[in-house]
Amino acid sequence: MKKSRLFIGSFAAIALATTSACVTDPNTGEQKASRTVIGAGGGALAGYLLGGLIGGKTGRIVGAGIGGVAGGVVGYKMDQQIKELKEQTAGSGVDVTETPDGEAILVNLPDGVTFAVDSSTISPTFQGTLDQIANSLTQYPDSLIDVMGHTDSTGSDQYNLELSKRRADAVGNYLIMRGVSSARVETIGYGEQYPVADNSTPEGRARNRRVEIKITPISQEEVQEAQGY
Repeated sequence: MKKSRLFIGSFAAIALATTSACVTDPNTGEQKASRTVIGAGGGALAGYLLGGLIGGKTGRIVGAGIGGVAGGVVGYKMDQQIKELKEQTAGSGVDVTETPDGEAILVNLPDGVTFAVDSSTISPTFQGTLDQIANSLTQYPDSLIDVMGHTDSTGSDQYNLELSKRRADAVGNYLIMRGVSSARVETIGYGEQYPVADNSTPEGRARNRRVEIKITPISQEEVQEAQGY
């Protein structure tokens, strides 16, 4: 019996520090704290979603050659992109949210509609949805993209790790094929390491089999810092 692990959903209960700087959320019309002024407390917590970018931020920023977004509008741009992605993927089974620290967008691609059982070939019926996601990524070019594969706990650890990496690679390569700069994209397979539901039930296992696309906006200040200015 494998040891139980903390569910990622538990991070959502953690309160983040806020300040008086606000932006308007286009999804609700409400004022909310700008992500550019959210305290660093959330980023210090454990968990793969709060663990930074795959391979580190500085080198990837320089390698991608992106210009970055003005710091004051990073949060607004994120909200706009979330709103559009939700509209574009409505009815597909895709879930679009913020990461628990509010620093990135998380696009959850469920296994059942993205891949056939035990396969890393993207289902033809899902390619149109991925096209919409790729279009969004090209329309909002000032971000870095992590594609992360996950499995349930059925099967061996090694097999699950390899399957999750193949699926992450398949999604990453598809996005690149649809015009997203390869310099912005990194992929990783986590296997069964990070469940979001109970692996003892069919419903829980289905939720755990997923590929996630984490979209991290980069500010102009971060670009300048990475370039040593």
